Amino acid sequence: MLLAMLSAGIHEIVLVVKNISEAVTFYRDVVGLVLRTEPTDEWASFATISLEHPQWLGLRRGTLLFEEYSPRPAGARFGPVHFALQALEPTPDGFLERARNAGLRVHGPQVWDNRLKGRSYYCYDPDDNLFEYWFPDRSRREPGGA
Repeated sequence: MLLAMLSAGIHEIVLVVKNISEAVTFYRDVVGLVLRTEPTDEWASFATISLEHPQWLGLRRGTLLFEEYSPRPAGARFGPVHFALQALEPTPDGFLERARNAGLRVHGPQVWDNRLKGRSYYCYDPDDNLFEYWFPDRSRREPGGA
């Protein structure tokens, strides 16, 4: 049974980090995201599409809202995650150079020849989250496209 889509997409992903400054450097200088506001010692927020779109990546040092209600014990509530962003850059060259200059080991490319059609590159952020940058095959034309 197919259900109607009731979500407009991911609004926010928050990563629990040990050091806001180190995480900001990674997501700003390597990934290329734009800060929404000036970071504090406890919080930073990045636009993932544009400053006008309400979709962002948050970085939090400390506890999250309602964390005390988690069924998992303190210290075991959060851990490294994997997430992917779609790159706007037409090729991975800029990302790969920024990652190399930051001393990061990049894995890939993982070539996707299914419905995704493109290449993904992976690296770990300072808190061991596996970040994936997906570069879609831009030579593929959508039906009805120019």
